[in-house]
Amino acid sequence: MIRAHSIDAVRAAEAAAMAELPEGTLMARAALGLAEVAAARLSDAGGTTVVGLVGGGDNGGDTLYAVAHLAEAGYAAAVVLLASSGRDGVHPAGLAAAEAAGVVVHVAAGAPRDPDSYPDSTADVVAEADLVLDGIAGIGGRPGLRPDAARLVDAIDDDAWVIAVDVASGLDPAGQAGEDDAVWADETVTFGTPKPAHLLPAGEGATGVLTVVDIGVPFDDVPAAVERLTWDDVAALWPVPRASDDKYSRGVLGVVAGSEAYPGAAVLCTTAAAEAGVGMIRYVGTRTPVGLVHHAVPEAVVGEGRVQAWAVGPGLDTETDHDDARAQLDAARAALASDLPAVVDAGGLDLVNGRRDAPTVLTPHAGELARLLSRLDGSTDRTKPAETVAAGSDAAERPVDRRAVTVDEVKADPLGHARLLADLTGATVLLKGSTTLVVTDGRAVRAQADAPTWLATAGAGDVLSGVIGTLLAAGLAPHDAASLGALVHGVAADRASGGGPLRALAVAHGIRPAVRDLLARGRSAPG
Repeated sequence: MIRAHSIDAVRAAEAAAMAELPEGTLMARAALGLAEVAAARLSDAGGTTVVGLVGGGDNGGDTLYAVAHLAEAGYAAAVVLLASSGRDGVHPAGLAAAEAAGVVVHVAAGAPRDPDSYPDSTADVVAEADLVLDGIAGIGGRPGLRPDAARLVDAIDDDAWVIAVDVASGLDPAGQAGEDDAVWADETVTFGTPKPAHLLPAGEGATGVLTVVDIGVPFDDVPAAVERLTWDDVAALWPVPRASDDKYSRGVLGVVAGSEAYPGAAVLCTTAAAEAGVGMIRYVGTRTPVGLVHHAVPEAVVGEGRVQAWAVGPGLDTETDHDDARAQLDAARAALASDLPAVVDAGGLDLVNGRRDAPTVLTPHAGELARLLSRLDGSTDRTKPAETVAAGSDAAERPVDRRAVTVDEVKADPLGHARLLADLTGATVLLKGSTTLVVTDGRAVRAQADAPTWLATAGAGDVLSGVIGTLLAAGLAPHDAASLGALVHGVAADRASGGGPLRALAVAHGIRPAVRDLLARGRSAPG
């Protein structure tokens, strides 16, 4: 599992470590690790020149020392100082080390509000680099870039390899606020532990490849702010049947999905559940999807009966008044009124009216989340601040419009809005997206990014509901069921796509081999 820690937690852990070490030890370790990664990238590409963009503070110090190491290794090295007070604003010992190693120092500061006043040679130095180290701002930075910094970042050659030092400059280190005006790195070298911005939607795209350098600060006992399950976690979490199990003890999933308008959703959801290894499926639907399910998933039993969990809502039509559709809606409402675990998607979200005492996973996309919040919290004061990333985070709280939430607002702050829905309903909220967020009150948010962009296709959510429902029926808690389901769903989609288009049915049929291979990976791991 990848664990990211809040900025406050990082600072506290580093301060505790520094109290036990000689002064400068952590910075020396960070700079050496950064230089080793940079040297490897230069060697891979046959590059010879490196430029460091250096701001004030320790992050700039890491960059100065790293560039000094690279100069000593024979690379042509330069730094451009962006601190507002020039040479006096950067780490003094780091600057001295860089100059002693022969690094060429350029000062591009003194008039941050008038970047065009800088000599053209400053941008030319950056443009000639094979590798650029972004040390402008670190974990204390704010979203966005100053004009002088933006000008030099724009000068980076398209073919240069850009390494962000700790966190890409211009990002919100806490990962809550999105910002296009940031360094978009090819790679981020971070120290000790990932930061929330590296895993959350607001910062993951600008982070690039994430490389963590161990600097000797322990984080094992520090609560994480953000987590990501990896392939190696599947074997430990996936419910594998024992010799004593039968179809009932493995988990019976009730599925209320599909309609005359959207019959295929029933096929996708039940197929995914069968491929995920559910013990038994009981399907409740209208005439057309019943026939399709009979054909596609012959092992499914049609009709209500005893189940261990429910999957409610894929393709459900809540507006129709046909008799069999009303009976299906009655079954959906009864499922949500029960004390059994449930995953609720699509049309089922229209039936959510508040808190549900039983374990629940809600799986909206951004538009559905906006509509749910507008409906459930329409009378709440708009000025009440939103939740921050996690307890102990230093992210600034920002108002969330709770009266008429729009899709754009959800996309601008997906985590804040997902947390709000979790608070209103008491459910685990899985917010679909290129980075899927799983939010449960009292738990570190899970952020999964396992799927190809081709998965943005009709029916993909129906498949995900079948997988999560299977895991709930097998006894997994909602937080694990949702995040594990998202991981396997993404892996199956990636394999089915192979780099090209895919259809939801191919993802459903890809669940079984994906689980098989992930479990085999776990069995073969050393240990």
